[in-house]
Amino acid sequence: MKIFREPQKLQKWAKAQRLAGKKIALVPTMGFLHEGHLSLIAAAKKRGADEIVVSVFVNPVQFGPNEDYEKYPRDEKADLAKCKAAGATAVFFPTPANMYLDRHSVYINEEDLSKGLCGARRPGHFRGVCTVVAKLFNLAHPDFAVFGQKDYQQAQVIKRMVRDLNFDLKIYVAPIVREPSGLARSSRNSYLTAEEKGRALALSQALKSVSAGKSASQERKRIEKLLTGAGLVVDYVEFVDGETLEPVAKTAKGVCVLLAVYDGATRLIDNRVL
Repeated sequence: MKIFREPQKLQKWAKAQRLAGKKIALVPTMGFLHEGHLSLIAAAKKRGADEIVVSVFVNPVQFGPNEDYEKYPRDEKADLAKCKAAGATAVFFPTPANMYLDRHSVYINEEDLSKGLCGARRPGHFRGVCTVVAKLFNLAHPDFAVFGQKDYQQAQVIKRMVRDLNFDLKIYVAPIVREPSGLARSSRNSYLTAEEKGRALALSQALKSVSAGKSASQERKRIEKLLTGAGLVVDYVEFVDGETLEPVAKTAKGVCVLLAVYDGATRLIDNRVL
């Protein structure tokens, strides 16, 4: 397994692999890898990638001024071991300094799918996501990239960026991986106390309780009551079209239910496509 730290070295290697006819997959992560991330590597293998590049980068430009950039969990040694065991063939560990050069001034904005949900509550977040992912595409030259469904809005925003900017690759979205309790796997779960983990189970339980053919506004009120009753602070409960992310009036097949809550000081998200 190759380890790259300099963007130019990854780019040079990736170009050589493409010229040799190899199929490259990219799995972008912020590290502190768990089973959810490893499922993305498995999905890349299943789709026939010859080279699987995992990027590990806590991207500063997608964090707001009062968010958890400094304390976001990091464990390079463990991440390397997990990547190797899962079958990754290359890992990219850039730094903020070599990803964002002095007087960096070019960013990418998506202005439709990112305007609501987490985009409305985390100004600038998706500008940072689109910018770093576009840079990773230019460095790794992937034939396809794999993202997780847990960050549903992010996956839709990236798919739109690829379409609108004519990136020559495909985007695949892998299913949410959950703990045995039903809690969606997340690096931020490491912040949770045992009591907070117990409260967090209400997210998956609330999502399971949604069925088709109901009023979205009534279901929203019901779910908000369930979540607050479990001791969580609701950020949002939204029912949207799974493609456009526009609000819908009724639950139906293809509708995505998205939740964001605060469990103590930790913000958690989850979703389900009906």
